[in-house]
Amino acid sequence: MSTITSRLAAAPISWGVCEVPGWGYQLEADRVLSEMTALGITATEFGPAGFLPEQATERAEVLKRHNLQAIGGFFPVILHDAAKDPLQAVSAELEAYQAAGASIMVLAAETGVAGYDQRHELDAEGWNLFGRNLDAIVKAAADRGIQAVVHPHVGTMIETTSDVNRVLNDTAANLCLDTGHLLIGGTDPGQLVRDYASRIGHTHLKDVRKAVAERVQNGEISYTDGVKTGMYVPLGQGDVGIAGIVRDLLAAGYGGWFTMEQDTILETEPADEGPVRDVRQSVAFLRDLEAGLAT
Repeated sequence: MSTITSRLAAAPISWGVCEVPGWGYQLEADRVLSEMTALGITATEFGPAGFLPEQATERAEVLKRHNLQAIGGFFPVILHDAAKDPLQAVSAELEAYQAAGASIMVLAAETGVAGYDQRHELDAEGWNLFGRNLDAIVKAAADRGIQAVVHPHVGTMIETTSDVNRVLNDTAANLCLDTGHLLIGGTDPGQLVRDYASRIGHTHLKDVRKAVAERVQNGEISYTDGVKTGMYVPLGQGDVGIAGIVRDLLAAGYGGWFTMEQDTILETEPADEGPVRDVRQSVAFLRDLEAGLAT
């Protein structure tokens, strides 16, 4: 996989498909996957539970029918609660990953509270348990040929720069570089690439309007309201500096996927073409960027 285009993947959240109860209107999988294929995209993340079949072989068959390669995807799991066994939840999902040929599990450190509009902090005991569970999952996934990475994400246990640094310093886990969630949580994603390129195992490319992101960061509005306000925009139209981040990743030898992922909320079924319009613009931006790098 030597070019951006050959490593380009999509995610159902760009079509408004999300695990959060009440997030918005949920499009059917056939429409979403067909629109991915029509854009020339050849790989996708799985999306939330219920979007694709739970049974491993059926899930793989749906993606094969749409000529899409499975790369894995976003998987929320509670890692800090002694009453929960995260390995049990992860093991069943890893079986589906193997059946579909997926290689990346993107772990979101779930809080136990629905949605992403509250902030949480771990005490020392909770963090120690978190770290042990995380390292155990990373090993269990690796034993199956799958890389488990941590996704810094607003409203999870790993949100702020301090949280990100603790993962990097105290665990063996690599990160999912989510350019939007990192920025909203207070981390400069470009600086993270420059400082820790070797610890980036997967990439979610998001572009955001910094002015709206700052309102979410300082608690003026919730994350959900930020999405509704238009915090996310097609790649290249926001303030993240996507082009520079991609260039720096390539220069550092990053060999993973570039997943386009713009969180979207649909109030109703789209009367026009809907979310695919923005995804099309993001695809065009990355293809233009690749063409520029080749000259």
